[in-house]
Amino acid sequence: MYFTSNLKFLRKRKRRTQEDVSAALGIKRPTYNGYENGVAEPSIDTLIACSKYFNISIDSLVKVDLSKLSEFQLGELERGNDAYLSGTKLRVLATTVNKENEDNIELVSEKAKAGYATGFADPEYIQELPVFQLPFLSKQKKYRTFQITGDSMLPIPDKAWITGVFIQDWRSIISGHAYIVLTLDEGVVFKIAENLISEENKLRLYSLNPIYQPYDLHVSQIREIWQFVNYISSELPGPMEPKDQLAQTIDAIRDDVKYIKDVLGRKDESQRKTRCK
Repeated sequence: MYFTSNLKFLRKRKRRTQEDVSAALGIKRPTYNGYENGVAEPSIDTLIACSKYFNISIDSLVKVDLSKLSEFQLGELERGNDAYLSGTKLRVLATTVNKENEDNIELVSEKAKAGYATGFADPEYIQELPVFQLPFLSKQKKYRTFQITGDSMLPIPDKAWITGVFIQDWRSIISGHAYIVLTLDEGVVFKIAENLISEENKLRLYSLNPIYQPYDLHVSQIREIWQFVNYISSELPGPMEPKDQLAQTIDAIRDDVKYIKDVLGRKDESQRKTRCK
């Protein structure tokens, strides 16, 4: 049981004194001190009051060593993503933290993606991945970076590194936004998503490159989803043509097509006249 150690941990995390917490709970400070030091047993009413004050379920307060969780995981509990509190089955995310107990950003290279498809939930496998930090990203969220290959998401270039934020509730996926999806059969894919989960239990995935056709992916084929945040690449995207130049190019193509049709039409007419003679 971790109730006493969790009380002390949560109080210090919130930078509260024993006087602050005891006053908020409506009990005397010596009584609260007894709870933190394990010399007093809390009543059911006190457990409920502590749960409401720290926004952590009673089962988690008692059964989980909260000091072992990362800041991201603690934030998930506080935001209500608690299996005991909500009655839902959480998707377990294996993660790593630095010396300050802040979540690392793990790096999944192209070579590592095959292993990631089977080891994504294995803490030992995740601990073997390279890690880094991006100081401009929120410490309250969980990020991971994946290397993509191919031309399906041009102008994002081949071998770019895509960073995404972990999505716990797939129903929150926003249609038209980009996501990194770990699938059962294809492994890691990076696509624009259309959220059809509520209606049809699936996502429709689109490439930025129009030569690739969209396809549907049932939720049973999905293992993880990360929403696109940014990408890093040593390659610059190709230059954009000015609007006037682009319009001229389209007109030129249109004229060329018309010329080819006219030539073919005259050739067919000439052949018909020759046959008539």
